[in-house]
Amino acid sequence: MTKATRWALLVSAVAATGAGLVLTFLLSIATNNPRLYERHYVWLFWVNVIVAALLMLVICIAAVRLLLRVSRGKFGSRLLLKLAGIFALVGVLPGALVYTVSYQFVSRSIESWFDVNVERALSAGLTLGKGTLDTLVSDLATRTRTAAEHMADAGAPPEALALERLRDQLGAQSVQIVGPNGQMLLASGGGSTNLLPERPTLAQLRTAKNIRVTSALEGLDEDTPASSFNARVRAVALIPSSTFTLGEQDRYLVVTQPVPPTLAANALAVQAAYREYQQRALALGGLKKMYIGTLTLALVLSVFGALLLAVAFGNQLARPLLLLAEGVRQVAHGDLSVKPVFASRDELGGLTRSFAAMTEQLSEARELVHRSVAQVEASRANLQTILDNLTAGVIVFDREGRIESVNPGATRIIRLPLSAYKGRPLEEVDGLETFARAVWQRFELHATSPEAGERDHWQDSFELKTPDGEGKERDAITLLVRGAAMPQGARLMVFDDITELVSAQRMEAWSEVARRLAHEIKNPLTPIQLSAERIEHRLAAKLEGPEKAMLERSVATIVNQVQSMKTLVNEFRDYARLPSAALEPLDLNALVHDVLHLYAQQQETGHLTTDLGTGLPAIVGDAIQLRQVIHNLVQNGLDAVADRADGHVKVVTEAVKNEHGDVRVVRLSVIDNGPGFAEKVLKRAFEPYVTTKARGTGLGLAVVKKIADEHGARVRIANLGTKGADAPGTPAPRGAQVSLSFSRFAPAVAPAKPAPAAASEAAR
Repeated sequence: MTKATRWALLVSAVAATGAGLVLTFLLSIATNNPRLYERHYVWLFWVNVIVAALLMLVICIAAVRLLLRVSRGKFGSRLLLKLAGIFALVGVLPGALVYTVSYQFVSRSIESWFDVNVERALSAGLTLGKGTLDTLVSDLATRTRTAAEHMADAGAPPEALALERLRDQLGAQSVQIVGPNGQMLLASGGGSTNLLPERPTLAQLRTAKNIRVTSALEGLDEDTPASSFNARVRAVALIPSSTFTLGEQDRYLVVTQPVPPTLAANALAVQAAYREYQQRALALGGLKKMYIGTLTLALVLSVFGALLLAVAFGNQLARPLLLLAEGVRQVAHGDLSVKPVFASRDELGGLTRSFAAMTEQLSEARELVHRSVAQVEASRANLQTILDNLTAGVIVFDREGRIESVNPGATRIIRLPLSAYKGRPLEEVDGLETFARAVWQRFELHATSPEAGERDHWQDSFELKTPDGEGKERDAITLLVRGAAMPQGARLMVFDDITELVSAQRMEAWSEVARRLAHEIKNPLTPIQLSAERIEHRLAAKLEGPEKAMLERSVATIVNQVQSMKTLVNEFRDYARLPSAALEPLDLNALVHDVLHLYAQQQETGHLTTDLGTGLPAIVGDAIQLRQVIHNLVQNGLDAVADRADGHVKVVTEAVKNEHGDVRVVRLSVIDNGPGFAEKVLKRAFEPYVTTKARGTGLGLAVVKKIADEHGARVRIANLGTKGADAPGTPAPRGAQVSLSFSRFAPAVAPAKPAPAAASEAAR
């Protein structure tokens, strides 16, 4: 429940209690001032009805909300219902008891007001008062008539002194003699407020003329305040005439006598009480309903106030438990945000504060765990990224020897879909059975008797041959494998393809051989050649016939072989002592044109053609070395198609662009339609002394590879043709392609230098 709702309930309860107290107060003063109560009863009744209706609406809303909470099974709702019920019983049961007693008391009290004895007493009092006043009026009338007759018997008109004496005799307030129209002729005494006595009315004069005397009680009205009573008895008597003179006017004696104030007040009180008693008696049922209705409203307001207070106080008690319940529910759903605290100093408030502190600690702990997990995930992602981008192959095996994870480098090196074999042993991969057995033997050997320096891991090299997609066996690759044990029995295998490294080592070995040949073999060749020529020169003149011919053939053989040895040694020397490249901007197309001038005849016969791209950027290179590369490649291609009448070699230059239109590499390709390279040669084509020619040294492509490395260029060789070209019955040539890709370009402002006119020749 919100703070505004609690305040609304509290204000409503206070209003109900206040209204009940007001009704009780009015009920208590009703007996003292019933007229005031009756005048304001109607609007007061409806105001209380409206207040009761509003309170009833508030109670209904609170009850519906409470029942909904109970039906939904929210924690604390049943406790709140019990507390509300207890407070309601505490307020309702005593109220009902008091109401029952009050109802009986009010009913019987009202009925006791209209008892028969009370009615008789009021009637007797009223009769007594009326009789007393009538006697007073009648007595004054008799004495006034007697005085009037005495005046008539005297004959002479009365004087003021006689009139004053008469007033004293009658004990009157004033005595007057008036004419027929009420005009005063003579007067004695007067009122307390007026200097002259009041004149009688014409009606009183007519009545006195007819019946000789009339009297009346005046100034005794119910609305006159008790402090302003001026009750009096007035008697008017006709003074008889003692003569029979025509035209004589009538005279009247007017006597006014005051009524004692106490008598007048008592008479009025008895008369008012009697009249009110009669009215109350006629409205007995309505009066009972009015009092009982007021009592009922007071009870209803007090009960409603008690119910509202019960809900408010019950909420106040149950709120900390509800806060705890909501907090526990949120924590159960993983919400560890800051929890509200019940602002009180009791145990329940302390419990909510402890729970909030515990939740905050849990939130901090979870945040720490999340950060740790995030760090672990980041480390794992970094590790995975590193593994994915490693050139080396990485395979992790579980404790059962099954493949657990494989990086792309392993698939690329072995060229088999290793990821498809996750969860399976390495022996089940096609073509890796022997390799897997050798690896596991090496793991077992390292575990049982490790060699010196292999405490943490072992390292060994293996030669591996894997089948291609058509079931053919690929060229052997050399793998450098490192193995290590991991926690929980897992094992790690890291391997690299060192085939090119072995090839480079072979090339380095050949360079060393070339240096040794150039140093050790070239020097004796010239003396051998000179000695053979000197022998021929000395002995040729002395020999004749077959002996001379044999001598000449032998010497010629020695000289030719020595010359061949010199050529071979020179080629090895050139390979071993290839100078460093002097890089400068070059126009590749101009360089190709310059070299192909040496092959004008082949171009004229159509055996050599070009397809040079336009808009090529200037590359950075050494013109002399690149001319040697182009010459070697073109010469190799022409040699490959020399035995074919339709032999053809094509030189192509092109710019390879990326998706943004920028030049990525400039490529030089030499393509022929010859027999191509043998499969066993493709892997070692750039090694010295690897050749397909009967008399070749195999240094041509080795020199090309070395020069390309100096220029940061990439050399690729490949066979052309379609699948099945090597199948039986299909002798069609496949052809070969050798390409160099240059990725180093000269700045745009640097002009490309023309290639030198001369071209050096290099043997194949």
